[in-house]
Amino acid sequence: MTPVRLTGMAPRPIVAMPQLVRMNAAGITGLIQEMFSKPADATFFMNQFQLFSTLGNCDFALEMQKKALELETAYRIVPSKAPTVRLLALMTPGDSSENTPLEYLVEDSDIQLDLLYILPGKPLPVAIPEHDVAIVAAGSSSRDALALMERLTSEWPRPVLNPAQCIRRCSRESLCLLLEDIPDLVIPNSAIASRHDLGAANQTFDPPMTIRPLDSQAGRGLARIESSQALAAYLAQSEAAAFHVSRYVEYRSRDGRYRKLRIVLIDGQPFLCHLAIGNDWIVHYGSSGMMESSDKRCEEARLLEHFESDFLPRHRAALGRIAGRLELDYVVIDCAETQDGKLLLFEADNRGWVHATDPVDLFAYKQEPMKRVFSAFREMLIRAKG
Repeated sequence: MTPVRLTGMAPRPIVAMPQLVRMNAAGITGLIQEMFSKPADATFFMNQFQLFSTLGNCDFALEMQKKALELETAYRIVPSKAPTVRLLALMTPGDSSENTPLEYLVEDSDIQLDLLYILPGKPLPVAIPEHDVAIVAAGSSSRDALALMERLTSEWPRPVLNPAQCIRRCSRESLCLLLEDIPDLVIPNSAIASRHDLGAANQTFDPPMTIRPLDSQAGRGLARIESSQALAAYLAQSEAAAFHVSRYVEYRSRDGRYRKLRIVLIDGQPFLCHLAIGNDWIVHYGSSGMMESSDKRCEEARLLEHFESDFLPRHRAALGRIAGRLELDYVVIDCAETQDGKLLLFEADNRGWVHATDPVDLFAYKQEPMKRVFSAFREMLIRAKG
């Protein structure tokens, strides 16, 4: 393909999602009024995508994104300070879970973030915004987009972080094969199964197991299957044609609760972002009751404070080997500890939400740890820039 060339094109400025997350009702109302006072151009539509994504109206948000991308494919999150580093993210169309949520990592910094959408079925761009460092933001489930991005970056004029071919290693079925022999790491075997395959599951899949629609995220459609009857009932209520199926590993703590950690590896170095504590085996931070429980927040605060002297010494070697095999500059892992003290890996991907938007009055203890994460990300970009 023809090598891309840098241009002085100025991507369209759009509002940042972290800003929207922090807005109260009055602020959102004012923003909507401001939006509708301006022409319905690409900026107007992409701002609506940003806004309605944060409000949870994903269907409408995607409609707005489609309209925006029909007009323009490059957008800019304007930095709050004079930029030291210009970062270009290669994006795929889709909801906010399809790409690395970089806006939260560069919030209130001197990093200029440009978003360049690569559209499947459309010609690859030849002219791109001027930048210092590029990063592939599409996640492992965006297979077509990653193939295009690998072609596009084969002759790239600037350093490229998180190469597309490395992101592919994070697919559930690839990850378990890549990491299964790491000492003191437990990663459940995972396979892709069609609806037909699962219909004959008595001989193929042994419960307990977990199942979810192929490439689903954020626990959508995730279930634990204990019997063939439960599997039949699950398939009857799902419309998916294919699924990810994994062995279930019990990780309940002695007090009956489940604990899941989110750790980000930046240039191979681990940083703890949060600890979620729940009563159900599916643990998500937003639904685990952290906001309502001071005891849970105190435990999270202790782990954040003592991560490098407590959790990390037990699992540093496993985390180092994970980083070495993935060869990703930036990757988020969700993990836990098994009942016999090993590291249990649920997933590794570049799309995990890492942020500092929790209410400060309840989560003041998270501010400094997240500043360290953001500082490490910035330092990685400066090293890459050279």
